[in-house]
Amino acid sequence: MKLTKFIPVIAAAATLPGMALAQEAAPGVDASSDSIFIFNSLLFLIGGFLVFWMAAGFAMLEAGLVRSKNVTMQLTKNVALFSLAAIFYYLIGYNLMYPLGNWSIGTDETGGYLGAFGPAILEAVGIGRDAADDYGYASTGSDFFFQLMFCATTASIVSGTLAERIKLWPFLIFTIILTAVIYPIQASWKWGGGFLDSQYGFLDFAGSTVVHSVGGWAALAGAIILGPRIGKYKDGRVHPYPGSNLALATLGTFILWLGWFGFNGGSQLAMGTVGDVADVSRIFANTNTAAAGGAIAALILTQVLYGKVDLTMVLNGALAGLVSITAEPLTPSLGLATIIGGIGGVIVVFAVPMLDKLKIDDVVGAIPVHLIAGIWGTLAVLLSNPDATLTGQVIPIIIVGVFVFVVSFALWFILKMVMGIRVDEEAEINGLDIHELGIEAYPEFHKG
Repeated sequence: MKLTKFIPVIAAAATLPGMALAQEAAPGVDASSDSIFIFNSLLFLIGGFLVFWMAAGFAMLEAGLVRSKNVTMQLTKNVALFSLAAIFYYLIGYNLMYPLGNWSIGTDETGGYLGAFGPAILEAVGIGRDAADDYGYASTGSDFFFQLMFCATTASIVSGTLAERIKLWPFLIFTIILTAVIYPIQASWKWGGGFLDSQYGFLDFAGSTVVHSVGGWAALAGAIILGPRIGKYKDGRVHPYPGSNLALATLGTFILWLGWFGFNGGSQLAMGTVGDVADVSRIFANTNTAAAGGAIAALILTQVLYGKVDLTMVLNGALAGLVSITAEPLTPSLGLATIIGGIGGVIVVFAVPMLDKLKIDDVVGAIPVHLIAGIWGTLAVLLSNPDATLTGQVIPIIIVGVFVFVVSFALWFILKMVMGIRVDEEAEINGLDIHELGIEAYPEFHKG
């Protein structure tokens, strides 16, 4: 989601032999301001509801990877965290993320909400006052809807890591602060025209760092404070806890894969010209092949290392491939995108046992997928985008990581001291569904 995309083009055409990048104006080809406004808004809306569908993907993935006695809790957390994100990102987060905006309850003359595409920010990114008054770049309601989905995704990442031993309400309090304050502040440093963008030239097209690593850092801090599940690391051995339903986990992965087309494709932020549509198409193709590369890499590597294919690794390999291509899904060739995603799959296979050696219990593998692959994906921008610099990528990764981890660690610690964040031993052994909620997902089975 690059601010440089916030410049409407009245006339444009594309010359794209072999999917080459080009976006040049063609004489005699005109696009009305109405059409640009409509198509840009439509991209935000379509991309937004595809990213919304990722909430279902996270819910199904987590429900499948936790034990049956904790499924209801994961489903409850996913519905609640999305709903809280929707409210608190509106009340607080959106204005923090776009400080030049003019957010208020009400509508502007285009029928959209006043917000990030209000006249102030339009002028800041180079759109004149007249253009802003007449149409704006896109409906501000569609922009708010699209940006909200990214915020909610960040919270979803945290949920799976801390499963099977965290209390509901402390987790929801953390979700409120994450979506209202932590995520929007660091996102403003890049997408709100902040210093990571202006001083470092940081490139993160759709959020390998701004979204995915942020969720990963918050999850890592929580996992350290919370501690591992009972019996997970005992007598110097790692005791695996198989998930309740790999069919659900697989369904969740495919839903996330589908939603990622909106995640990356919508981050083009423009669909009003031939060149923009061609770019969106290229993004879709690269996003898809990166996921395939990650899945195949994990498939082959688990066969080589363990003698058998591990489905959970393959699923997370696909997701890691998606995270890896998210920082730059436009400029790589299809071949390079496949390799970038494939390296993400390799990262998962090695990072999961590495965390176990450190006794960091990540139930669904979100830290390898979103944090470590997110860092890799941000660095991989250097492979295809000539505007990227090593300093401009590495320093922002460190700044965002330190900020999110330190603040999240402090918040988790405060919650632990004030109200406790972990259920008692009996509740954990018997399952959070009964003790925290009183409802079992699979009532015919008393224990998972």
